[in-house]
Amino acid sequence: MKELCPRFEKAMELFSKRWVGLILFELLDGSKRFSEMESELPISGRLLSERLKMLEQEEIIERNIYSEFPVRIEYKLTDKGKALEPVIKEIQSWSENWVTHEEVEVDKEKE
Repeated sequence: MKELCPRFEKAMELFSKRWVGLILFELLDGSKRFSEMESELPISGRLLSERLKMLEQEEIIERNIYSEFPVRIEYKLTDKGKALEPVIKEIQSWSENWVTHEEVEVDKEKE
């Protein structure tokens, strides 16, 4: 039996957390404010904040604070986060080929 690599296990644990993939997908287009992401994603503000903090601690995203009035805070991918773009794009491609509309609707009904 092939032994699981601890690095791979850590990466899968991180990316399997709910909403992480969608947050990263949103940030592929560039910097976004919290309110923009909150309105574009079906996620509570509390959970979005939690995931952003986790991704910041993992150095996948960075938070930039602009001292304007009102204060503007934006999130963007770091180089480490940008390196995930081909992975995210490949998952998107896979989903377009293999995930049916019916499966998506069934999952929505379960929520």
